[in-house]
This record gives sequence, C-alpha cells and structure tokens, in this order.
Amino acid sequence: MAKKTVADVDVKGKKVLMRVDFNVPLDKELKITDDRRIVQALPTIRNVIDRGGRLILMSHLGRPKGGPDPKYSLKPCADHLSNLLGKPVTFTADCIGVDVEQTVGKMQDGDVVLLENLRFHPQEEKNDPHFAQQLAKLGDVYVNDAFGTAHREHASTFGAPQLMQGKPRVIGFLIQKELKFLGDAISNPVRPFVAILGGAKVSDKILVIEQLLDKADTLLIGGAMAYTFFLAQGKEVGKSLVERDKVDLARDLLKKSGSKIRLPVDTVVSDQMTDDAVTSVVQGSIPADQEGFDIGPKTSALYTEEIARAKTVIWNGPMGVFEKKPFQAGTRSVAQAVADVTRSNQATTIIGGGDSAAAIEVFGLADQVSHVSTGGGASLEFLEKGHFATLDILD
Repeated sequence: MAKKTVADVDVKGKKVLMRVDFNVPLDKELKITDDRRIVQALPTIRNVIDRGGRLILMSHLGRPKGGPDPKYSLKPCADHLSNLLGKPVTFTADCIGVDVEQTVGKMQDGDVVLLENLRFHPQEEKNDPHFAQQLAKLGDVYVNDAFGTAHREHASTFGAPQLMQGKPRVIGFLIQKELKFLGDAISNPVRPFVAILGGAKVSDKILVIEQLLDKADTLLIGGAMAYTFFLAQGKEVGKSLVERDKVDLARDLLKKSGSKIRLPVDTVVSDQMTDDAVTSVVQGSIPADQEGFDIGPKTSALYTEEIARAKTVIWNGPMGVFEKKPFQAGTRSVAQAVADVTRSNQATTIIGGGDSAAAIEVFGLADQVSHVSTGGGASLEFLEKGHFATLDILD
C-alpha cells in the first residue's frame, strides 16, 4: 500500500487539514491520563509547522450522544499539545462554521489550530456530505494520521478527502509506520510467524483467524475465546464466558487449522473475578461452579517456548483478565516472551493495540517490542482486509 506522505508535499503557506486521533483517556478533573496518542502524532505535526504549514487538526474524543458535551471537549488536548510544542495552539469552540473559517483565515505560517470534537455533530459518523464539505473547504492539503479511526468511513476520514480531489491528500508518519509493520507482517512475514489471539469473543476474531490460518505458522489462543473452542472439543467450561452459537464455527476452524491452532492445556479458575479471588489451576474441563479467567502455568510455558522460536509475532488480545492481580500471570508471561524474542531473536513483534497495548504498557515492556499499534479495532480490520477505503483514496 505505497502512499505519499506529508514529506512529499510542499506545505509552506498552505492550510494543512490533518485528521489525528486525540481520543485520549481523561480523569474526572478532565486531565489526560495517557498522552501516547498525542505524542505519537508529534513527528507529523512538527514536520508541517517546521516547514511553514498552517496546521488545522481535527479529532474525535469519546462517544458524545448527539451533541456537545463538556466532558468530551478537546480543550485539554489543545492545552497539552501547546505544552508539548512549546507554542500556542488555538482552540475553536466548534469544528465547522463561520467562526472556524475566520480563525483559519487569520492563520500565519507555522500556526496550529485544534478544532472542537468532530462527534459533537452526528453528521461526522454518518459521513454527511454537507458536513464533509464544511471540513474540506478549510484545507489546501489533506493529511490522515489517525490510524485508530482509519477503518471508519466518516466525514473527516472519507467524505472530506474525497471532496478534496485535485489537492494533495497524503498520510502522516504514524500511519506510514503502522502500514509498514502490519503490511509487511501480512504480505511478507519472516518465518516462523506466530500469531497470538486473546480477548473475550471468537466472533470478534473469526475473520482474522481465517486470514491468519493461511499466513501464520502457529496461532496461540487465550482469553475467554478459548472456552468456545473448549466446547467445540467436547470439554466442560463451567460458568466461563462462552459463545454457544459459535461452537460449530470453532469446530470448523479447528478442523481447517490442522495443528496450527494451539489451545490452553490448563486454566486458572475461580468462583469470582476480584483482586483477592481464591484461584486454582485445572487441566481439561472446568468444574461446574468455577469460571476460567486466565491461561495456566503449563500453557504459559508452552506458549513462551513457541514465541521464542518466532521471527514475526502479532499479538492481539490478552490471555486473561489481566486487570485483576490473580489473573494476570498468563498475559504477563506472553508479554515478557514477546519482549524477549524481540531482543534475542531479532524478531519483528507487533502489538495490535487495544487491551494488548494496555497490557504491554502496564507491564513496562512497551519499549522492548518492535511496534505497538495505536488502533485495536483498526489493526484487527487491517489484518482481515489488508487495506482501508479511507486510505485507498489518498495519493
């Protein structure tokens, strides 16, 4: 997916309309608790302003219900970005309209404006043409550097760039990096290629599993989705979270996979999901009054061994409820194994955003892997499809 980047465009004196992903977590005082998404956009932002571009940033934050809501305002992001850049960032009270157009019209070379939350207008997610037109007319150049929303055909990611045909429409450095790592892993992996899939639902990952069966050498399965596979094998799962309507599908995937799919051989179980839960480890079926919450120590050892041989690793989804202490050992062991193989085997290791990214961060290993994706849903969809319509339309 060879795409022109912002570096290929002369931005001096031009209004550069850039979609970023500033969908960051805020606490009750509306302070940013994790600024990774803003920090990861800095190389593209600095590139534009250092070369005299007039930068107009647009993003969403959270899921406001049909109109403006102060707790989803991007104002804290504007203030934080201003501190990171060491220069003022102008914040507008809306993302479209006369006031926004006047603010943009007064910009000088190197200035930065951040527009208020796109999703304060329901038309953003509906890709409404009139709303898209109001965004499109703000810019001379369009840049998409929001990988986390690149799989969504919204007005800011799809409608606006379509309307800017004839003007430069390019990607930023963050999306360039995502495409390089994820694209190479799919199209040309160095082998052995190990995929690790966790999380709660098989249904969320069916298409990815089918794609990866053709491409990966081994698929390691963890999380609650493993229990649907257990049912397909005729095992009992107690009170564990399962998708009974997906058992036949899981059975088909196991048949199709030959020996590629590896399932847990033991499970950490308990009758409650709390920080002080009393746990035990079972092999095979899970007792009727118990629930599975993590892969067991034997599984951790087997998965670690498998990962240690890999040259390419993609990991999407935790092995258990890692947010609770009694159930974090499995996810921690996988995170450590992925970090170790990056160093010892010079493997390319990709963490597919979402909960896996949160886990690798919690365990302090994020800087010891090749790449941590900024989009959980986006990276999954890219693994399924290999492209996004929002990026297909760019130069």
